[in-house]
Amino acid sequence: MDGLGYYLSAYLNTAGEMTTEPNPSEVFRILGGRNRLAIIRLLRHHGPAGANRIAEILGITPAAASQHLKALRQAGLVVAERHGYHIPYSLNEETLSECCCEVNRACGLHHIPEPPDDLEALLEYKAGLEKRLKFVRERIEELRREG
Repeated sequence: MDGLGYYLSAYLNTAGEMTTEPNPSEVFRILGGRNRLAIIRLLRHHGPAGANRIAEILGITPAAASQHLKALRQAGLVVAERHGYHIPYSLNEETLSECCCEVNRACGLHHIPEPPDDLEALLEYKAGLEKRLKFVRERIEELRREG
């Protein structure tokens, strides 16, 4: 599969039709690379970062970091917002939440993790839960409108 086809495959449904939502199995395939998972972890832990900073932290070339970020962005896992010459990347919480839900459904998990103990981590945990709750509420409304 050529480069463009590789990235677009994340948006093909099982019938091979283009969709606006990433295909979970293709998203997980894109996440199969160790460096891409490391980028997700880095952005989760350190917040938004540019390709050069990510490359520096992970010990890879800026070109390699850019290629990984391109794949992650096209899969909908990260978002980029240009600020002049600097392009910080951040996590797309909605897509990551959907991926987590897919894994939980596949594994039959409905476990809610124990919240952290320190205040800063607890506030971050709360913000993540609020984002997920917002997504759930929006999805409920969307489903109600459809049927």
